[in-house]
Amino acid sequence: MEFALYLLLGGFAGVLAGLFGVGGGLIIVPVLVFSFTAQGFDPQILTHLAVGTSLATIVFTSMNSILTHHRKGAVQWPVVLWMTLGILLGAALGSLTAASIQGPLLQKIIGLFAIAMSVQMGFSLQPKASAGVPGRPVLAVAGAVIGWASAIFGIGGGSLTVPFLSWRSVPMQQAVGTSAACGLPIAIAGALSFAVVGWQDAHLPDWSVGYVYLPALVGVAITSMFFARVGANLAHRLSPSMLRRLFALLLLGVGINFLI
Repeated sequence: MEFALYLLLGGFAGVLAGLFGVGGGLIIVPVLVFSFTAQGFDPQILTHLAVGTSLATIVFTSMNSILTHHRKGAVQWPVVLWMTLGILLGAALGSLTAASIQGPLLQKIIGLFAIAMSVQMGFSLQPKASAGVPGRPVLAVAGAVIGWASAIFGIGGGSLTVPFLSWRSVPMQQAVGTSAACGLPIAIAGALSFAVVGWQDAHLPDWSVGYVYLPALVGVAITSMFFARVGANLAHRLSPSMLRRLFALLLLGVGINFLI
């Protein structure tokens, strides 16, 4: 039953990754927290385990999403390259930051972030376009900040990268495609860091590699890789406004539940 839940979660997360460039982590982390709680995992590490596992699944979610957006010419690879230089450092620091936070407090921080993202998505709050794409140093700094925050919240960074690129006058479809490409280095660096940081934790359940839980990783990855392509194709055909509002309501409920 738990593995079937992971398969279902992977399909949903994959569609979200392709459709919105959000990497799926905004829904993967809360569901994994609830699942790990039901399985009786130690409260002190289950949130870290959910975040690390979420980042590991995004490695697979990102691949098909990136390929589909690339074929449609929606990835600005020079932007991805320079943001990645900052992302690698930021994601490693973010995993260390998350590891230093107690599990229950980390849940509340993630809950606040989910509520903030629900407001942003529900009301389609996007910064007004300003100047063009920034220079390389600014891209690297932005990548470091986004990588740091993404590792803490277990996300692919799309909810931060898309508004940033949109603000810098990148067309929305290219912002989503470029964000999806930036999600891969975030996920790789973050997942590896969580695996290393949690390696010696005595509270980990069986089948864990540091703060990455392998059964959940496999279940989510199997379906997310396929459904990310579905979501990316939908992003180029449908207006996602209603889906964004429904997803915003879901995030609001998740955030409130984490804070109670």
